[in-house]
Amino acid sequence: MSLDRTPRNERTSMQVAKSTTTFDAVNPGRLARLGSVAMLAALVAGCANDAPQDTWQPAGENAQKIHDLQWPVFLVAGLVGVAVFGVLFYALWRYRDTGQPIPKQIHGRPKLEIGLTILPAVILIFVAVPTVGTLIDLADTDDTDCIINVTGQQWWWEIDYPVQDGCGGISEPIITSGQMVIEVGTNVIVRGTSRDVIHSWWIPRLNGKRDMVPGRVHTNRLQAEAPGIYAGQCTEFCGLSHANMRMEVIAMEHDDFEAWKANQLEAYAAPEPESLAAEGESTFISQCARCHQVNGLENSDGELIIARPDLNVWSGAAPNLTKLMTRNTFAGASFDLLSDVCRPLVWEAPSDLVGERYNEGVSADCLNEVDLREWLRNPPAKKPMYTDPTKLEATNGLPRGMPFLALSEDQIDQLIAYLLERK
Repeated sequence: MSLDRTPRNERTSMQVAKSTTTFDAVNPGRLARLGSVAMLAALVAGCANDAPQDTWQPAGENAQKIHDLQWPVFLVAGLVGVAVFGVLFYALWRYRDTGQPIPKQIHGRPKLEIGLTILPAVILIFVAVPTVGTLIDLADTDDTDCIINVTGQQWWWEIDYPVQDGCGGISEPIITSGQMVIEVGTNVIVRGTSRDVIHSWWIPRLNGKRDMVPGRVHTNRLQAEAPGIYAGQCTEFCGLSHANMRMEVIAMEHDDFEAWKANQLEAYAAPEPESLAAEGESTFISQCARCHQVNGLENSDGELIIARPDLNVWSGAAPNLTKLMTRNTFAGASFDLLSDVCRPLVWEAPSDLVGERYNEGVSADCLNEVDLREWLRNPPAKKPMYTDPTKLEATNGLPRGMPFLALSEDQIDQLIAYLLERK
């Protein structure tokens, strides 16, 4: 056995030096510099002016109310944060271990404790009063004059315009998905629910979030001050493809909105006989029509075909494809129908041309055929829907989302030709 014969006072000095060296490796100055760089990087990243879901660029009355509230709240939070970090770093530096004796322990500073209780309470009151007032204002939907129903499901949004005098008058229901079209300046009440789990509807530049809960109807007020396409997404984790559940609101001027409504209600036009699109119609009837509705589509006996997704998929619903090519996204707005060349023509259009260009729909020249083909070949591989299609006991044998149909390339050609005429 060996003994450490170093004198006690020398061992103490060595331990202190070791302690100081260890602390210097993570000294407060270095931590402060690293923290400052990290916060600066986060600030710069958050100030990007091309973010499509930027809460700091409100485009509607309700979003402006949120914007007016968040400035003072963030200012207060920032000042508190600076003060807390300042005290923290000062304490780390001022009372760092340099081998000094342990300071005398004291307990009980009533004045300090009372002060540190009252100060946060005052700060919270300063934040709470305008916050509650804003929440009350945001919940008010008495001035709305257009009703749109929104239903969330795994993993897309159904948009339903019921018959009403609002929205400029709608004589027949209009059902679409992924993209909601509204008129500029119109106060819209969104009535939302869910068919499966909790989803959350959020168009950051138009209003705050609103959860969509099964068995309940929640309202949200939307209003856009200028024409444009406003992006959003589900903000409540809802399963495998939660991150791929997106949506957009397209705001357009009155004449463009009326043209959009008229187009949505146009009667079904069958493809030219013996054309590739006509073959696609037959393929659609045999492969797709049991889930996807196309209004006016008839079978060979002249009878209307009514889709029955409730018998074929777990959610009991599938997107209505009557006017698919009047939208510019598909699969829960996860993918563009417009090619990279044509997309900016609509998404970056001048304000006065947004409605006109959106209403042009998707042409063969502008179709994003790559993504659409990949989707038709194998939807679950393109957008995750279920981890093991052979184990569907929990869903009574029904798939979540669009199943793999094993379509041939010829069938895909036919379907694309047919879908291009759905506008």
